[in-house]
Amino acid sequence: MNRSSVPQPDLLATGPSGPRPTLGARHVAAVVIGIVIGAGIFRTPSLVAGAAGTETVFLLTWLAGGLLSIIGALCYAELASAFPSAGGDYHFLTRAFGRRLGFLYAWARLSVIQTGSLALLAFLFGDYASEIVPLGRHSSALYAAAAVIALTGINWIHVHRGTGSQLWLTILEVGGLFAVIAAGLLVGSAEASTTEPSGESSIGLVLVFVLLTYGGWSEGAYLSAELRGGRRRIAGVLVGSLVLVTLLYLLVNFAYLRALGLGGVAGSDAVAADLMERAVGPAGAVLISLLVAVSALTSANATSITGARTTYALGRNFPQLRWLGRWKMRGETPGNALLAQAAIALLLIGAGTFARDGFQMAVEYTAPVFWLFLLLVGISLFVLRVREPEAERPFRVPLYPLLPAIFCLTSFYLLYSSVAYTGTSALVGVGILALGAVLLLFLRVPPEEETCP
Repeated sequence: MNRSSVPQPDLLATGPSGPRPTLGARHVAAVVIGIVIGAGIFRTPSLVAGAAGTETVFLLTWLAGGLLSIIGALCYAELASAFPSAGGDYHFLTRAFGRRLGFLYAWARLSVIQTGSLALLAFLFGDYASEIVPLGRHSSALYAAAAVIALTGINWIHVHRGTGSQLWLTILEVGGLFAVIAAGLLVGSAEASTTEPSGESSIGLVLVFVLLTYGGWSEGAYLSAELRGGRRRIAGVLVGSLVLVTLLYLLVNFAYLRALGLGGVAGSDAVAADLMERAVGPAGAVLISLLVAVSALTSANATSITGARTTYALGRNFPQLRWLGRWKMRGETPGNALLAQAAIALLLIGAGTFARDGFQMAVEYTAPVFWLFLLLVGISLFVLRVREPEAERPFRVPLYPLLPAIFCLTSFYLLYSSVAYTGTSALVGVGILALGAVLLLFLRVPPEEETCP
């Protein structure tokens, strides 16, 4: 029997006991843009410039990163339009590979990927907030914990509180980027820099940094079931958001080059701060600290919104975890999943407090597991094309199978790179994933067509 003829669980239980299409395109776009434009654009251009070799290569790699991300968004748009779900990737992986792999992914998101990302973004917010108002020895951790608690509370109260906050935070974030762009274009061309880049271009290393800076766009899939007209609109929202981000990244990096030169960008530890200091003096450092803090908070809020929806979908499909799958109808939000996510993120923040670099620890802990499952999502598009050919697909990725193959190869390369270049924290993340496989032995895995009430 063709699997498409077998009733498949939606994993989102739309209607009176689950998420409903209450969000507009601007809210979902704010999540995508807000989570992509994190603090990376204020840190990674220096690393990219040092490995790019020439200004042309430097700018072209940012364009290539945007195009590769748009290819990935096209693949996600097909999956999200055909199978809209609050579970996002969890739903796609479960349909393609079964509930055991789906469980491992949801476990990874709850214990490693999303909570690790939430912790590192909160630490980043804490680092820059501490530059403005320090709170003592553990200032960064205190700010980080406060951010997680506050954002969770906002999203627990009502989905529109969370997405409304996201919209305004994203507007502030994009406005700050425009300020950096304007400053770079107004200060005039850079004089010759005493710091020179390596002179040898390392395209592979450059793309690792660039694609990490574009990361997070896939989170829009988790709101496909809550987007009004989502089956037909999700592709436009995902791709349109990434086109805007790509244009912003090209402009801000051109501004860096114009103000500082390639050597100046490569030799800077805080490229945006150096640009703003040249434009407006010492006050520029304070402005950048505020901008990076807002950017980190924006991405953390979006991470909180989307991460809890995977955990909610997990609870809908495993009887022993059904408490995670309770939808808080009064707030149109996965209340228990949000609380569980916050608790784990706070534990990671506590661990990071005693690490040499809490931010670096969180990056290493998260990256390999993230890229492994992003690769599997790309493969699931091929699997579902074969397994469920009759499923309605309001959007189909163009140039199939070429574009999905490019997406899978890119994800595989970044998986390899994240394993090759990260430290012992990466092994901890993999170990936590293995613990999920052990936990799975003690859970009842229901049939594919069964969903918890």
